[in-house]
Amino acid sequence: MGNCIAKRPPGGDSMDKIDFNRGNVNVITTKDGWDETMAEANRGGKIVVANFSASWCGPCRMIASFYSELSEKYPSLLFVTVDVDELAELSTTWDVRATPTFFFLKDGQQLDKLVGANKPELQKKVIAFADSMA
Repeated sequence: MGNCIAKRPPGGDSMDKIDFNRGNVNVITTKDGWDETMAEANRGGKIVVANFSASWCGPCRMIASFYSELSEKYPSLLFVTVDVDELAELSTTWDVRATPTFFFLKDGQQLDKLVGANKPELQKKVIAFADSMA
C-alpha cells in the first residue's frame, strides 16, 4: 500500500509510461477524451472507475496490473486512467492530491473515492459497484 504526493519529483520525466495495454482500461490523454468517455458512460448508464496516477509513482506502478485485471473481470464498469502530469488541469479539477487516487463516478458525479494503492479496498469497492450494476 502507499501513495505519492501528486507532484512530479525532480528527474521524474525519465520513467516509462505505465502499461495498461492488458485489460479494458481506457487511457485518457486529453480533456476532450475525458469528456467523450464520460458522455459514453452516461449514455450507457455505466459506472466509471477513474485511476489518477503518475508514471514516476511507485505505488501507481505496483497496482497497475491489478487494476487491469479488475477491468477484465468487471466489464460492466468502465475503467479509465489519467496521468496527473499529462492532464494536470483535470487532476486539479478533481482535487487529486496524491497518486494513485481512484474515483467511482456515475453521471459525472462522484460516488466514492479511494486514495492509495490499497488492493483489497480497491477490489472491494469495484465488486460492490459491479454488483450494483447487475
